[in-house]
Amino acid sequence: MKVFQIGAAGGVGRRLSSLLAERGDEVTGMHRSPAQADTIRATGATPVTGDLIADSVEELAGKFAGHDAVVFSAGAHGTGMDKTTVIDGKGLEKAADAAAAAGATRFVLVSVFPDALRGGKAGEGFEHYIKVKKSADVYLARTDLDWLIVRPGTLLDTPGSGRVTAGPAVEYGDVHRDDVAAFLDAALHEPALSRVIVELTSGDTPIADSIARLTT
Repeated sequence: MKVFQIGAAGGVGRRLSSLLAERGDEVTGMHRSPAQADTIRATGATPVTGDLIADSVEELAGKFAGHDAVVFSAGAHGTGMDKTTVIDGKGLEKAADAAAAAGATRFVLVSVFPDALRGGKAGEGFEHYIKVKKSADVYLARTDLDWLIVRPGTLLDTPGSGRVTAGPAVEYGDVHRDDVAAFLDAALHEPALSRVIVELTSGDTPIADSIARLTT
């Protein structure tokens, strides 16, 4: 499979790139900062310069051409509400439209758990982020793409266990970035897991078994 990654230098993105490359997929990782190129290359992916804000749909489609799938795990990462709107929101819309134009019909979006940091302590910026991510989910779900939306819980950098809880609705919790990447790797290659939203936390079920349960 030829996979185009948006957010390939991020915590989940670079882990996923490594897994995809290990299984023999041809991976292209988009980056805006030149400093990210070496990070992407080290995972086995091919870096390509791109900008969700500046690039048009047509320009993004040109980069996606020849790929089977697009994985979107990019984000503004707390750089301001304006950036959240144009990267997590409008950037996703551009990427979805570009994927459709390029024929890269499999599209996996890493979204956010709707219960993340609830309780009024997160602040205005995070509340805006939650709203933008939900609107992005809605936009993608209304397309004709072969989409999958994954909503992980609070992300952890400690080593993963290979076991998760996954379903259309699960109780909120933490999840290791290692396990999110492993779940995305498996889910991307399961054609039956299509046009569904999956919430994901740490758990007791091996990832392969969790994918099987979601497709039966």
